[in-house]
Amino acid sequence: MNKTEWRKEEKVLYLPKNKPMTLEVPEMKFACIRGEGDPNGPHFPEYIEALYAFSYTLKMGLKKSPAPPAGYCDYTVYPLEGVWDLKEEAREEYKSSGGKLNKKDLVFTLMIRQPDFVSASLFEQMKTLALEKKKLTRLADLSFETITEGLCVQMIHRGSYDSEPGSFALMEEFCRAEGHKRKSKVHREIYLSDFRKVAPEKLKTVLRFQVE
Repeated sequence: MNKTEWRKEEKVLYLPKNKPMTLEVPEMKFACIRGEGDPNGPHFPEYIEALYAFSYTLKMGLKKSPAPPAGYCDYTVYPLEGVWDLKEEAREEYKSSGGKLNKKDLVFTLMIRQPDFVSASLFEQMKTLALEKKKLTRLADLSFETITEGLCVQMIHRGSYDSEPGSFALMEEFCRAEGHKRKSKVHREIYLSDFRKVAPEKLKTVLRFQVE
């Protein structure tokens, strides 16, 4: 049986060039978890741990299953993603400060994409199994969501997360030139590097936001 590998088969979504481009992002299924505050805080890794614990429980459980769901094919676990915004009460302060970010005001949804054959009932079944095996409290906070981003601009960002504003400036300049308008300051990051193992200057992150 063939194996689905996102790095080979979905390069447009996950491996763009280091210059802005437009694309239509289709409907996809995700395991999600929500949080807020500074991602450098001590509890942030717990969200990531829960997402990966679920995702690998699902992958390995299906690989060993005598009766996998219709459409099943073995696959490589998708990368971690995050959608980032500010708390409502912090948005005016952000504007008045000229875009100076206080990370404690961040709100986020972290997620890992799941294959199209995963249903809500299978998600809950595997979430229960992951809870039994891993005993991670954050696993209970996972939700199953279907998300369609639609028309977006994206590019690869190389370097630390703190240097992302330079790439966002390039993306917004591209929008103006192409006649697009950014919908909001909400944006998505797709993490192609493990920040726990890779030096900040070598990180690779897909940056994406919705446009109209």
